[in-house]
Amino acid sequence: MTPLGWAACWRIARRDLHAGFRGLRLLFVCLLLGVTTLAAIGSLTASITAELAARGRVILGGDIEIAMTQREASAAEKAEFGKLGRLSDTVRTRAMARGPGTGGAPPAVLTELKGVDTAYPLYGTLRLADGTTYKPLAPGEILIDQALSDRLLVRPGGTLRYGEAEFRIRGLIAEEPDRVGEGFTLGPVAIVSLEGLRRTQLLQPGSLFESKYRLRLSAGRDPAETVDTLEARHPSAGWEYKDRDRAAPGASRFFERMGQFLSLIGLAALVIAGIGVSNGVASYLTLKRGGIATLKILGATSVDIARIYLMQIGAVALLAIGCGLVLGAILPIAIVTLAQDLLPVRPGIAVYPLPLATSAAYGALIALAFALPPLARARTLPAAALFRAAVDDAAGIDRRTLGWVALLAALVVALATGTAREPLFAAVVLASVGAVLVLLLGIGWAIRRVSQRLPRPKRPLLRLALANLHRPGAQTVALVIALGLALTLFVTLAGIETSLNAEITRTVPEKAPNQFVLDIPSGERARFEGVIRREAPEAEMNIVPSMRGTIVAYGGQRVADLAELPEGAWFLRGERGVTYSDSLPQGSELVEGRWWPKDYAGPPLVSLDREAATIMKVGVGDTLTVSVLGREIEARIASLREVHWDTMGFNYILVFSPSALAGAPHSLTATISMDKSHDGPVSRALLAAFPSASIIAVSEVIGQVRTILDQMATAILLSASVAILAGIAVLVGAIAASRQARSYDSVILKTLGATRGQILTAQAMEYGLLAALLASVSLGLGIAAAWYVIVRVFEFGWAPDWWAVLGTLGAGAVLTLGIGLLGSLPLMSVRPAQALRRL
Repeated sequence: MTPLGWAACWRIARRDLHAGFRGLRLLFVCLLLGVTTLAAIGSLTASITAELAARGRVILGGDIEIAMTQREASAAEKAEFGKLGRLSDTVRTRAMARGPGTGGAPPAVLTELKGVDTAYPLYGTLRLADGTTYKPLAPGEILIDQALSDRLLVRPGGTLRYGEAEFRIRGLIAEEPDRVGEGFTLGPVAIVSLEGLRRTQLLQPGSLFESKYRLRLSAGRDPAETVDTLEARHPSAGWEYKDRDRAAPGASRFFERMGQFLSLIGLAALVIAGIGVSNGVASYLTLKRGGIATLKILGATSVDIARIYLMQIGAVALLAIGCGLVLGAILPIAIVTLAQDLLPVRPGIAVYPLPLATSAAYGALIALAFALPPLARARTLPAAALFRAAVDDAAGIDRRTLGWVALLAALVVALATGTAREPLFAAVVLASVGAVLVLLLGIGWAIRRVSQRLPRPKRPLLRLALANLHRPGAQTVALVIALGLALTLFVTLAGIETSLNAEITRTVPEKAPNQFVLDIPSGERARFEGVIRREAPEAEMNIVPSMRGTIVAYGGQRVADLAELPEGAWFLRGERGVTYSDSLPQGSELVEGRWWPKDYAGPPLVSLDREAATIMKVGVGDTLTVSVLGREIEARIASLREVHWDTMGFNYILVFSPSALAGAPHSLTATISMDKSHDGPVSRALLAAFPSASIIAVSEVIGQVRTILDQMATAILLSASVAILAGIAVLVGAIAASRQARSYDSVILKTLGATRGQILTAQAMEYGLLAALLASVSLGLGIAAAWYVIVRVFEFGWAPDWWAVLGTLGAGAVLTLGIGLLGSLPLMSVRPAQALRRL
């Protein structure tokens, strides 16, 4: 028989939809959740990274930036920079701001002190709280931000002291144009002129400060080409370069990676929601079973049936995807409005087509992939079999449909890996989700088979609950997938949340010192120790020399000549901390080679972190070259160390023999571990004796890290919540798909004298048996997923709170069981005649 045309099929589909798409509501909700999540995450990530890129020159403070540590550029170097365009010179250092110390204010606060020249800023505007714009500062004037004003209880017109100089506060900073480009800070910001900064006498030989030279390039000069020219001309200078196209690489990299991770969570949620789509379509086609059989009896072909219901499903899916895209485009605006203080920039209002198109493609592919199997069963069954489907649902899926599903799945994987920053990571996540689904599918099949062969219990309700697992039309496999996914997600979230909390609340406080002290003059070690001993006799100190250096060559190759840095070689990007010691430093363990004698005075030797050695593929006996203050030092690797980075002490990748660096200008840094009651007296005594020193309270560092981790945990929780909602939707869909059979069972049981309570109790036993069987599986899967996220993705320590995890698992089981029973309540009100007429 000749199939109907597409137009005729659409007329039938449209008329059928006019009666409402009650059975397709689950499909709509599942797709809406998944597409909205993906579109919102993608749009927000795109808006932030686009804003960072668009405002590159303002964020950077120039077209290009040349940075160097522990020194300023020479006159010849500045003259060379000046030939490229307009030059602006800034110097940043950490320093203690001292106020009046009255009214409960602390005597001093650690700040980021920035000295600027008269050309600053080259781009953007420095705005003050009173509405005025920045004008060059006199040597005795200072601008401070609101946080410093609040902490020291000072206002414009008051005074602050840095080092040996006193400043009058000219105003409060409302907007610092290059704030994001400056990177992570440990305290409030204060701005003085370069002459004012030198008045403080904080810039001593060996002091830790950073000089930045921003250039507004002359017309026609390309920033990237200019940077390449400078790198080629000064290959060993150890300078760090940025251009306006990568003004804030750290922030961009963080948001791109976090966006990718959250997008993959959203994609996993959409895949899970796809099971709900399948259940929703199956439930809908069950309701339409009579109509399908009638159409077939009247001469409709299998092709006609496929077209009619595929059009209906496609129309609802397109509506869901469209609504999801609209919500996904609007939600970032609300998020930016609510979280503007937590974001590095405030993106403008814009629509980003690429993430929306990608989300729409995901939604369409997954909707089609999960809708085809139930549609194929309805299409290929003869009319008589459709009438028996309530008690005989053994229809399989034809090979052609399986081929289409496999192709669609391959397209989803290709789209995910092709658009990911790290394709391997995306592939691992998708493969893991697929493996979990296959595992749960196998468990559901096994439960159905085993329950069929078990002896029948004597208790009627338990016997009925067990029979529900394997009777014709039972949705055991779908229920196992739904419950397993929901419980796994609950465990995963609990493991991630408690491990993030433990990263700070458990590991750090037990091992961290009270204070870090920077910029101690190298010849004042004995006096420094004496000041501490007077105020805190029990204090433990670790005092080490500190300078900065850049690895410029290793294993016979120069870093500048590498086409690409090795994976994980973050220590090859720019300058890193360097020290020297005649003994093994605290927080390190010697794993290979030998330490040099205390009186060693031969050629330079260096001890290297073992992980860094593995990444660079070097070992004991090899050489590496480090540029320190512009001087290249070639040293032989004498030993490898295991560095315990979680001690929060001074841990260095590179530790030289004393004879190699002792003559270089440097300062000392120290950690102090003592009773908390001595923190204040020690800080005051140190600042009085060493005005140029900076004191970092570890509690403040921990507070900042805790804030970042809390924000990460919140983002993960919100994204994963969509996956949990999708899992619950799958559960509801499984219940809806079996509604017809269950309504028939309910009517028969009530006719035979069963009460509503007994019927619900039997169903509670059924869900309880499944939850009990899945608890251990979900615990294992959830813990594995949480471990991967914490250890492999974020590289934190693994320390979950097992009681919280188990409690969450129990609460999740109760929640899902409650939802399952609530979904069964409408069955209790079905009238016998109504249920029997549907058969």
